[in-house]
Amino acid sequence: MTDPKPELDSETLAFAGRVFQFARMGHAEELAELFAQGLPANLRNDKGDSILMLAAYNGQIDATRVILEAGGDPELANDRGQTPLAGAAFKGETEIAKLLLAHGAQVDGIGDGTRTALMTAAMFDRTEIVDLLLAHGADPDLRDASGKSAADMARAMGAQATPEQLDKAPRKGI
Repeated sequence: MTDPKPELDSETLAFAGRVFQFARMGHAEELAELFAQGLPANLRNDKGDSILMLAAYNGQIDATRVILEAGGDPELANDRGQTPLAGAAFKGETEIAKLLLAHGAQVDGIGDGTRTALMTAAMFDRTEIVDLLLAHGADPDLRDASGKSAADMARAMGAQATPEQLDKAPRKGI
């Protein structure tokens, strides 16, 4: 039998809320100071979003860098199975995607889900990110749990450029 989780007081909850807001708003200096005081770099909210996910998703390059340098895990997926790289792909944040890849994000990582960042980028017609991911070795032939490839998903979403972009992509082993 596990012990029940302790109730958090309002001061602790307010502090946690500020930390997550720092990540969303890009307050890199404040985050760096908190990391220096021992704040864990993989802190997550009630939706499983890590502070890295929030910074990456919201286009906060400096905060993303600070979190990664403090040990933020680029593969830590949220409750929907989305990794920070997939979040950056969804939002079209190319520079953040580059930063995540440079800090060890798996180009074909799926977190706890079945969709890669390439699939997400393709669905939302993020051609620059598709190019970046392919250049880093993303496999355009991977399939999600329903058997769909990135190009299949892009077509289903009505993406204009990425289906052809993926059809022309080099294939592994060919």
